Amino acid sequence: MIPFEWMAPLMFGGLILFMLIGYPVAFSLAAVGLCFGFLAIEQGFFPAILMTAMPERIFGIMSNELLLAIPFFTFMGMVLERCGIAEDLLEGAGQLFGPVRGGLSYAVILVGAILGAVTGTVAASVIAMGVIALPVMMRHGYSMRHATGVVAASGTITQLIPPSLVLIVLADQLGRSVGDMYAGAIGPSLVQVALFCAFVALVSVFRPQDMPALPPEARTLRGWPLIVKCLWGMVPSLLLIFLVLGTILMGLATPTEGGAMGAVGALLLALLNRRLTLVLLWQSMDATMRITAMVIFILIGSNLFTLVFRGVDGDLWIENMLTALPGGVVGFLIVVNLFVFVLAFFLDFFEIAFIIIPLLAPIAHKLGIDLVWFGVLLGVNMQTSFMHPPFGFALFYLRGIAPPQVRSADIYWGAIPWVGLQLIMVAIVILWPELVTGFLDAAPTVDPATIQIDIPTFDQPTEPIQIQ
Repeated sequence: MIPFEWMAPLMFGGLILFMLIGYPVAFSLAAVGLCFGFLAIEQGFFPAILMTAMPERIFGIMSNELLLAIPFFTFMGMVLERCGIAEDLLEGAGQLFGPVRGGLSYAVILVGAILGAVTGTVAASVIAMGVIALPVMMRHGYSMRHATGVVAASGTITQLIPPSLVLIVLADQLGRSVGDMYAGAIGPSLVQVALFCAFVALVSVFRPQDMPALPPEARTLRGWPLIVKCLWGMVPSLLLIFLVLGTILMGLATPTEGGAMGAVGALLLALLNRRLTLVLLWQSMDATMRITAMVIFILIGSNLFTLVFRGVDGDLWIENMLTALPGGVVGFLIVVNLFVFVLAFFLDFFEIAFIIIPLLAPIAHKLGIDLVWFGVLLGVNMQTSFMHPPFGFALFYLRGIAPPQVRSADIYWGAIPWVGLQLIMVAIVILWPELVTGFLDAAPTVDPATIQIDIPTFDQPTEPIQIQ
């Protein structure tokens, strides 16, 4: 007979063990949930009828219109990755910043931010930037570690800058609107771009040999042709950003509707660049199907795990453990961010969002933490899941498309400074919460004591009313 108070720790430990073994996360969640669910029913910890809530939860997942935005934004990103927009953006920005030391790095960061606001997916940004920018940086004498690091880091900006898939998932798990999450992420994403550029400027001063300026013969565009080239790359992208992000923030469209418009806009851009082919459509739809199926299976598995975990009072176990920390809210934030940072070595952001966020959100709300700010903070932290050596997915994407002469060691060592910059960004969001909340619409505050309702009075008739 297992003591009831041991069930939640054993269940959480079993999940960690399954994931360390390398078993797929979606099936690890479901397997641990089912095993401990049957064990809890056998030992009388909760009735079998509790498990009948699972079909309703699955139906709730499949009928959630917000989650429909995920395949739309994924499809948009996959189309734009292949339609040539990144080439136009990088060529124009590279020529514009070329005379400056580290000019290509600035161009990669700027284009990474624009692509992030257009595609919404890290894979699309990292692959596009790696294929186009990395060979050019290597050809012009950039340090291998710096070049790989800036390309991978510029792709992870996508995770924070709207319309990021991460923000959609966090909004769903925290019970907040996607529009608020997007508005709250605007400030941190702009500061992060500035932080990355400041780091490049420092490196260009102290290690100028790592990032030489483009030689005059490589700067083939000047004057009006350069302006036209930059506009040709940026104007369609900015229009698509407004079509997707602007309509959502203005309340003209839901995230799902914005994603649908973005998918149509991506097809139009591909057609404009003469890249819209059946092969492009097939590859984009195939990638979208795989990512969407992965998300749904993880979500179903996490719902099953959470159902049983709450049934054995696992939520109370975690709440008691985190609320008893010294330092109150500050102690809670420090421990949670360290915990998420460590988990990011082994899990990607989908897995962290679906497993950990539902357990942390009620505790944060009970401590009086604004959940939009909390979600953006965790979104900044979870960026590191793409850059952690050796399991960061951005590093895997880059390794897959990098030239053979690029060593894996260079990719891993090159990522470390950028992980440090992402952690500095976490500290900035904690110390400066107005960076998030300042972009949110403040709800009108009314003191109930000042409300006065005057009810009109009517004179009573002095004589009875005769009804004929």
